[in-house]
Amino acid sequence: MALSISVVVLLGVIVLILVRTGYQRVLPGIAVCLFGFFLAGTGIAPTVNSAISSLTGWISSF
Repeated sequence: MALSISVVVLLGVIVLILVRTGYQRVLPGIAVCLFGFFLAGTGIAPTVNSAISSLTGWISSF
């Protein structure tokens, strides 16, 4: 049985852990989140999405 986890949920958990442990500060974390949010509205978003999809497909083939 394969377990499917959304990349957004996985990255959210990683960011939460980094902020809680002190490796990532809150304000730079917010800046990075906003950068990703605005990047999703640009023309490069489909390229990033297809690259991540192919990477996850490659990983799941193992």
